[in-house]
Amino acid sequence: MEQVDCIVAGAGVIGLAAARAMAAQGLDTLIFEAADAIGTETSSRNSEVVHAGIYYPKGSLKARLCVDGRELLYRYCAERSIPHRRCGKLIVATDGAQEPVLSSIRGNAAACGVDDLRFLSAAEAQALEPALHCTKALLSPSTGIVDSHALMLTLLGEAEANGAMLSLNTRVVSGRIGTGGIVLETMDTASGERFEIATSHLVNAAGLGAVALAASLEGLDRQFLPTLRYAKGSYFSVAGRVPFSRLVYPVPEPGGLGVHLTLDLAGTARFGPDVEWTDGLDYRVDPTRGERFYDAIRKYWPELADGSLQPAYSGIRPKLSGPGEANSDFIIQDAATHGIEGVVNLFGIESPGLTSSLAIAAHVARILTLA
Repeated sequence: MEQVDCIVAGAGVIGLAAARAMAAQGLDTLIFEAADAIGTETSSRNSEVVHAGIYYPKGSLKARLCVDGRELLYRYCAERSIPHRRCGKLIVATDGAQEPVLSSIRGNAAACGVDDLRFLSAAEAQALEPALHCTKALLSPSTGIVDSHALMLTLLGEAEANGAMLSLNTRVVSGRIGTGGIVLETMDTASGERFEIATSHLVNAAGLGAVALAASLEGLDRQFLPTLRYAKGSYFSVAGRVPFSRLVYPVPEPGGLGVHLTLDLAGTARFGPDVEWTDGLDYRVDPTRGERFYDAIRKYWPELADGSLQPAYSGIRPKLSGPGEANSDFIIQDAATHGIEGVVNLFGIESPGLTSSLAIAAHVARILTLA
């Protein structure tokens, strides 16, 4: 049976970053991706925002890995000329009742090590963004945007330069864990052909399929598997340029960060995502959902014209918490939890996963190479 040092399941931004980190340690690394291209799910169906690390509970993995990952990501992109921009973000209160929330956000951010947030009056915020309506705002100068596809291509290129190999159209369908390591059964999604391969290190970075993959591993106790929930978010765009140069976020809402305005590197605006709990992977955007966006957007951009929103795309977040529940942390599960040496499961890697990708990869590499 063929054997490699490390298998990474999933070629999204987290899997590619992990493969790069493992290959850089000298491990013979193989990346399995069920789709016919890299990063086709959560990694490319998001806002492409580099988050500052503002909203997450102090001491959580999300808080620590976002703050560390943000600086790693900015440095990585600058050194490799990956398109990105530290454009900044305004978090806005649109009435007096929301203003105490801004104070709470700033206090939490400071506790997490983000100390550059600055309060702005309505006049100060409108001096930066004349089209903006708010009663008060927080400026986050460390927030930015990145070309996620260029980032993933660079990560893959560096992984391959260190000897890693990518196998597209390859799904891990089951596995068994024994004293000699981990044996995976894979399937070619195009032909249906199956084959087995052994490894001593497995990084489960399958995103929306991570829990199902872990459940297929014979020898891994099911008590360690969380319940995964799908939170679909739809995005709508506006034709032409909008009169904003920074991202604009309302105060957070249950399940997400509200219908916010983000920009791509060409200056095109995207609004969203909303939150729609679903059981399947349906990426179609219902045009009628855009009608609900107008009132939310006009609270901070009153001049949004009727009929100007067009369906853009949707993404599905792999959440570990459901409706009405507090947002869950990332789960990076290793032998200290499930007792199986060489296996790391990455569960619930939603936002700020893109920002945290390099920090998550470094964390996983430390776990596996020091084990």
